[in-house]
Amino acid sequence: MTGSALASRADSNANPVQTITAKQITSTSAVTLGDYLLRLPSIGSSGTNNTNTNGGLGMSCTDIRNLGPSRVLVLVDGKRQVPTFGSGSQCVDLNSIPTDQVESVEILKDGGSELYGADAVSGVINIKLRHNTTKGNIMIRGGITDHGDGQMGKVAGYKGFDFDHGKGNITLFGSYMTSSGIKQKTRDWAANPWNSDAEIGATPVIGSSVGPNTRVLGTNLNLVSNGTGGGSADAFHNFSSSDRYNFAQDQLLTNSLQQAVLSGDMHYEIDRHVDLYSSIRYTHKDAMNTLAGNPVTGATYPSTLPSSIILPSGSPYNIWGEDVSMYRRFQDLGQRKYEEAFDQWQYTGGAKGDIVGDWKYDVSMSYGQTLAKLSTENMTNYAHYFQELGAEQVDPTDANSAVVYNPSICQASAGCSLTNPFGKPTSAQADYLRYTQNDHSTYQMRDFNARVHNNHVAHLPWQGGGDFGMAMGLEHRSEQASYTPDALAANGDLGGGATYTGGGYNVTEAYIEGNLPLLHDVPFAHDLTIDGQGRWSGYSTFGNAYNWKGSINWAPTRDIRFRATLGTSLRAPTMTELYGGHQISYNPGNDPCAQAASYGSMSAMVVATCAKQGVNTATFVNANSSQIPTLIGGNAALKPEEARTYTFGTVLTPRWIPNLTASVEYWHYTIKNMITTLPVQYIADSCYTGTNTAWCSNIAQRSSSGQLTQVNDTYSNAGGLRTNGIDFDLNYRIRLTHQDSLTLSNNFQQLVGFLQQNEPGGSWYNYAGRLFYQGGNGMPRVRDYATATWSHRNFSLTYMMSYTGGMRFNDGSNDLSCKVYSYCKVPGIFSHDVTVNYNTHDWQFQVGVNNILDKKPPFVPDGSSNTALSMYSEEIIGRYVFAQVGRNF
Repeated sequence: MTGSALASRADSNANPVQTITAKQITSTSAVTLGDYLLRLPSIGSSGTNNTNTNGGLGMSCTDIRNLGPSRVLVLVDGKRQVPTFGSGSQCVDLNSIPTDQVESVEILKDGGSELYGADAVSGVINIKLRHNTTKGNIMIRGGITDHGDGQMGKVAGYKGFDFDHGKGNITLFGSYMTSSGIKQKTRDWAANPWNSDAEIGATPVIGSSVGPNTRVLGTNLNLVSNGTGGGSADAFHNFSSSDRYNFAQDQLLTNSLQQAVLSGDMHYEIDRHVDLYSSIRYTHKDAMNTLAGNPVTGATYPSTLPSSIILPSGSPYNIWGEDVSMYRRFQDLGQRKYEEAFDQWQYTGGAKGDIVGDWKYDVSMSYGQTLAKLSTENMTNYAHYFQELGAEQVDPTDANSAVVYNPSICQASAGCSLTNPFGKPTSAQADYLRYTQNDHSTYQMRDFNARVHNNHVAHLPWQGGGDFGMAMGLEHRSEQASYTPDALAANGDLGGGATYTGGGYNVTEAYIEGNLPLLHDVPFAHDLTIDGQGRWSGYSTFGNAYNWKGSINWAPTRDIRFRATLGTSLRAPTMTELYGGHQISYNPGNDPCAQAASYGSMSAMVVATCAKQGVNTATFVNANSSQIPTLIGGNAALKPEEARTYTFGTVLTPRWIPNLTASVEYWHYTIKNMITTLPVQYIADSCYTGTNTAWCSNIAQRSSSGQLTQVNDTYSNAGGLRTNGIDFDLNYRIRLTHQDSLTLSNNFQQLVGFLQQNEPGGSWYNYAGRLFYQGGNGMPRVRDYATATWSHRNFSLTYMMSYTGGMRFNDGSNDLSCKVYSYCKVPGIFSHDVTVNYNTHDWQFQVGVNNILDKKPPFVPDGSSNTALSMYSEEIIGRYVFAQVGRNF
């Protein structure tokens, strides 16, 4: 059982562990394991899933209790897995583990660092695969939405073979899956994305301020080219809302995915002392998404090219007699097409068996590697664009340098021809600008494990005493990762990009567990067991660390059980957090100078701060609509974070209601020196409102056109986090007749508090019941997932209901006022699914409908999709129909 290194019974384990069966997973339309886990109330929305189309493309990073993917440990058959290293993120990618190979999933909803290692702060997800079978099966599955999109097709099969009279077994598995993305323009609720939340009575702003026709900003100038090539004042018109560009016509709401998996495992029992085992899995995965043509407003880190596109006064196309700034969406080059290809493989080999007496051992070695190529087509070569404009920096090392007209810089460059910035480029000029960016990443992991355990070390010498059990183990792990950006992205020619990421560490650990069954089957103690666990870790980067955990499990009778745990965790920073290369990410947020009037009593301070930076808030035009250029990346000065977790609850199994199990659990996490990035809005607001001017040092100099160029939000040790809540779980099977049964299941979570301290010694912010509407993730106070299955002979009908509670909008600093804004909260939302199964000895048939009422996601003015992409995956897809047929052989 996950949560213990001993062979303990599920009902004597004090750890709150939820078990998911393969049947529960396949009863849904889930394409990947990550899609299914999003249904569970304990799984948060701060990870990455297949509706996150702009960042973490193609990765599915889960989390528990909204504590983030870096604080949950994902195991397969109890073994660590090699992570995937994406752009600015890393995790064990659940997209790479096919649902058809899963036998069950155990979720430890409690800290597990003292047994499994530092990254098990919020819990452990242990995925158990099919092994050691002589059966075979082939399955075909397909699905489509009622809009005729989101097509999914999958074929999978497995076969097992015994050999040498059953001493050995080989099981092989393979699958191929393809899933098409859903275009945003096909969903009415998303087809016209609000740029930001409009104030009550105001007309909402739709789309982006950067369109295909060049926009000109200067002294008392806010013009848009008519696309005729300029040359006179009548070739331009004043910018208006009709010039905004609706990017929804170009981008996807969900990623397109293709995945192929091959795996095999073998075991051979020489005798009871040596049982050799090994497994290998290879996954190839492609993910694709499209966005509108590249919007260019100026250069960002690490480039030193101009922070604004300056058309010098000396240019023959400049009719205004002064330097002007230009914005342009290079739709002429085509839509941006993001493609990521991942190759991942992992091998595990080992031996287990009896040593002497009741002592048993398990020794294994795992090696895994993930390679990724991240490609972006139709990017703009910013350096080439300045050459085509004939623009030259006076000081090439300064992004805010003066710019002069010098046509010879283009004439001296092969393939360059001077371009008219207000007309359509020729095919040769477009080719000179168009660029395909290729980044590469790799991650390697080596993990050695050795464990011995004995459930019967000694019998406790009193009436009702049980057998003392002990487990001990050693682990040595090394991990290395690198992220190599495209050469032009690294040197700044694309106007932005990333720096190289690379590093590694190794850790040696020892752990021990002792289990004392103090009493069994005596008055007032049907069972009384205490368990203690401890782990020492020696990091090459941080030195030594110690974690411990104690638990008690007391059942005064067979009908009721009380349990409690208390433990500590110490989490070392991940590769991304330590060594991540710095790059600019356009994080959700609004420039305070563009919304100065919204700050109430602090508006005057915002206006004054903007004025000091040369920005007139009355006339300011924000180019980066609903986004703030944010410097993200690693921080080598990070320190480990510390955590303490405790749970207590009760489990009811009343004899007078057979087959009923109900549990209630209170859980509480405290994290100190929390490693995190902050909502960029919090940093900007703290500076501009004067609530904490120390954050102003994180904000770089504005561009010559007054735009924010960079807000520093790299990883740091923030103050801390405290979160607590209550889980209620119920499972009940009722025999209706000798041929009919009804199975009920319910998982409920009540979030009591989610307090975060964004800086050491700072204020605590309660984010419980809040939705970070700009970023798409939130902490609803109530979540519920219920299922009911009626079975009649070979036929079964399953109904599933998901509920997500309502939330208030929060920008990382404050709740949005319902007296000021058109939208300030989302209501609670239900989703309903139905699946029908008919199984014979050799055949399995299944049809199902997800979101049968075609419930739409609630409106959220996130600046991109009009909803919260991380919260409402089923509602985003809409009504979805699927069918599956399988054949045993």
